[in-house]
Amino acid sequence: MARLVFQLHFDAEHRLGPGKVELLEQIDATGSLSAAGRAMKMSYRRAWLLVDQMNATFHAPLVATRLGGSAEGRARLTSLGREVVQLYREIGCVAAEAAGTRIERLAQLVDEGRRREQSRSDVVASEVHSEAGIKSKTRRSAARGS
Repeated sequence: MARLVFQLHFDAEHRLGPGKVELLEQIDATGSLSAAGRAMKMSYRRAWLLVDQMNATFHAPLVATRLGGSAEGRARLTSLGREVVQLYREIGCVAAEAAGTRIERLAQLVDEGRRREQSRSDVVASEVHSEAGIKSKTRRSAARGS
């Protein structure tokens, strides 16, 4: 099943896409930048750099952090962070709904291409088997002196 994945490019340096939004959602769920990074199989440093990038992109931070205390609960989404996630998800839903039939058609075309490629592979495999059989028969005939 095809799905719509998109990235917003605000300018050459400022982007927002599925990875950053998922990171925000993981921070919201875990309350920890470190745990959010682990959940996404990324280093703490990479998660921190992405959050720093997002915080610099908007007029106010999307993630607020505090030092000290327990390992959990040191990062949280700000109200702006929650709004950004909500808007991104809403845009995705609206775009997917608007493009649904076109996405389905593209998926059909891809499936047709896969079937055609599979047919080609089957033909090539069949030809290889036939050719191998002919060579085998020729060798047996030559060995018998025919």
